[in-house]
Amino acid sequence: MKHILFLFLMLVFCMPQLFAQTNNNSYDIIWNTPSKNSSESMPCGGGDIGMNVWVEDGSMYVYVAKSGNFDENNALMKTGRIKIKLSPNPFDGKIFRQQLHLQDGYVTVEGENNGVKATVKIWTEIFSSVAHFDITANKKIHVEAAYESWRYQDRVVKARENFANSWKWAAPKNNVYKKDSIDFIKDGVQFYHYNTEPTIFDATVAQQGMDAVKDQLYNPLKQLAFGGFFNGDNFSPAGIGKGVYVSTDFKAWVLKSNKAAKKHALSLFLYTSQVDHIQLWQRSIDSMVTTTVSDEVGFKKTQQWWKQFWDRSFVQIDNANTNSKAWEAGRNFQLFRYMLACNANGQWPTKFNGGLFTVDPVFTDTANKLTPDYRNWGGGLHTAQNQRLVYFPMIKNGDWDLLQPQLNFYVRLLKNAALRSKVYWNHGGACFTEQMENYGLPDFAEYGQKRPADFDKGLEYNAWLEYEWDTVLEFCLMMLEEEKYTGKDISDRIPFIKSCLQFFDEHYQYLAKQRGAKALDGNGKLVLYPGSGAETFKMANNSTSTIAALHTITKVLLSSKYVNEEDKKYLEEFSQRIPPLNFTTYNGKPIIAPAKTWERINNTEPTQLYPVFPWGIYGVGKPGLDTAVNTFKYDTLALKFRSYIGWKQDNIWAARLGLADSAWKYTALKLQNSGRRFPAFWGPGFDWVPDHNWGGSAMIGLQEMLLQVDDRKIFLFPAWPKNTDIHFKLNAPYNTTVEAEIKHGEITLLRVTPEERKKDVTVMLQ
Repeated sequence: MKHILFLFLMLVFCMPQLFAQTNNNSYDIIWNTPSKNSSESMPCGGGDIGMNVWVEDGSMYVYVAKSGNFDENNALMKTGRIKIKLSPNPFDGKIFRQQLHLQDGYVTVEGENNGVKATVKIWTEIFSSVAHFDITANKKIHVEAAYESWRYQDRVVKARENFANSWKWAAPKNNVYKKDSIDFIKDGVQFYHYNTEPTIFDATVAQQGMDAVKDQLYNPLKQLAFGGFFNGDNFSPAGIGKGVYVSTDFKAWVLKSNKAAKKHALSLFLYTSQVDHIQLWQRSIDSMVTTTVSDEVGFKKTQQWWKQFWDRSFVQIDNANTNSKAWEAGRNFQLFRYMLACNANGQWPTKFNGGLFTVDPVFTDTANKLTPDYRNWGGGLHTAQNQRLVYFPMIKNGDWDLLQPQLNFYVRLLKNAALRSKVYWNHGGACFTEQMENYGLPDFAEYGQKRPADFDKGLEYNAWLEYEWDTVLEFCLMMLEEEKYTGKDISDRIPFIKSCLQFFDEHYQYLAKQRGAKALDGNGKLVLYPGSGAETFKMANNSTSTIAALHTITKVLLSSKYVNEEDKKYLEEFSQRIPPLNFTTYNGKPIIAPAKTWERINNTEPTQLYPVFPWGIYGVGKPGLDTAVNTFKYDTLALKFRSYIGWKQDNIWAARLGLADSAWKYTALKLQNSGRRFPAFWGPGFDWVPDHNWGGSAMIGLQEMLLQVDDRKIFLFPAWPKNTDIHFKLNAPYNTTVEAEIKHGEITLLRVTPEERKKDVTVMLQ
């Protein structure tokens, strides 16, 4: 039963906030023993750098990754590995402490042995791609630091290893990962990879018949250089070593401190750019090194950024009981948000299959004795149906800066996607496929190797991916939500969104005319055939997920003040051509159908619930809620596919439908400790470790349990178990934040900013 607490709200609205809640050091992760291997590492990062930090056998190791390090095969390559050893060694004793300082965004490693105490502070600058390793000790110590790389030589890529790049199962024989250039320069180590031609971009363009427009296509792999410079104050080169870590051989370029001291500082400068010649990249790295700010200034700026980040939003559950599963869920929500923030300023999106925090693959799959560059499902390859779950939770978290790499990714590809429509079918609109490269063309392998000679070259010859065009529309929704939530001028996004809609309008009229004389059905509607309901309902006629997307995007776009009159007229006409949703019955109860018809089921995603999430046509406080609830409760396929693993979204659907028990059940399962040493390294699920669409879908579900919106309406606690204590702050449309707290089943705090938005809040407790 839903209670509207008018009198109580009047009291709560007027309550003063006694203190601003953002700090919760109990969420810090603290380890009192070293780790066994890289699988027991701790994430650290910021800006566009992610690091895995651990101490093993007395040495500190750090895997380093940076956004955008794509090689010729379009694999997302690690920067390398840093190894730091102190002498005398404080990490060989019985006193040890490794801590993620969550609110401040850095990691410390402390140790004491035989009277020597030392601390290493690991942190990254937010506004420049620089990582720092600051060492302090109570006595003078020596430091040995090495840059370790397994890419010191060309490597023939093993068959399974190609699933980390864009060749997958279709790689050329003896495909190679080309070696990096690594050398001592100016008392430091310089390392870089410079892509040479041809790359997989060239093979993909030729394969897919796009040679005629090749010079017009955006190509992010051409002459891409990535790498960096590792040095330290009063450090000098000390030779090149070699070894094997886990199952991969490497070489180590070693630096040693010139003298023993109580303080040492090492820095890692990283830079990625497309350059006509490598000397331009080298000049940029040199400039970074010579113009870098002091550690003190850089750290202060970084701390200021993390403070404003945590002030935007937070979720804390059952704070009085730190041993409860509920508290664990709240803590892990915050940990995962930290992991996402480590790519706040990246040029490229955070990948769903590990983000910037993958480690040696044998610890995810014992059969994969491959290099640390490996992750399943590619590096530069973009799987939109997974990526969306990484990015949707950023909206209510207020993390719009984190969203920009993903949204800009699509805008960069608009021309390439529009050229696909023009070359293949000679009509307008941008055609975005699933399993798409970071240059906007279908993946080389997924496109199909044994295609019939007369098969449409614009299509993927692939049972899973054929006709799956609509995933881009969820990112169109994110662009539109940015205007609604923040008031941002999105006039630069409007052509992109319109082009995505235009593709469906023109392409399905084009297909209809291939079949017969009429472009529309007898009711003047588009016939969306062949289509697809995600990867599940294949060869669909009028897929419900596509129809819901087209209705929602068109409606929201029409409400944008940045749409001109000409576009508005087109959109109004187009809206009349979109077919209605599909329905059926179960034991006499109306439920949503996945499509009008479909020919087969390929995967396990019930897209009949997409009108609930992501499209928001049904939900708490909206018409037709009972039909959507029936679908969740009774649809046989929805029940068969139900799970909390990986990208499964049952927790989100339950929350949006106001089903508190189911929402909490599946969300709590998603947010429980991962089973690895770091509690938010979930997975592999269906993908890889750490599984970011596992974490993302968990975050969305929890947010929807706490706060739902319908334009200006705000529904508070629409699916929250009232006897579970909670304190949160989330974002709502029109530059609104909502902070609320429940203790012992009662609301003890409710603050809405700005205050005039209070009138739009309805509190709902079950």
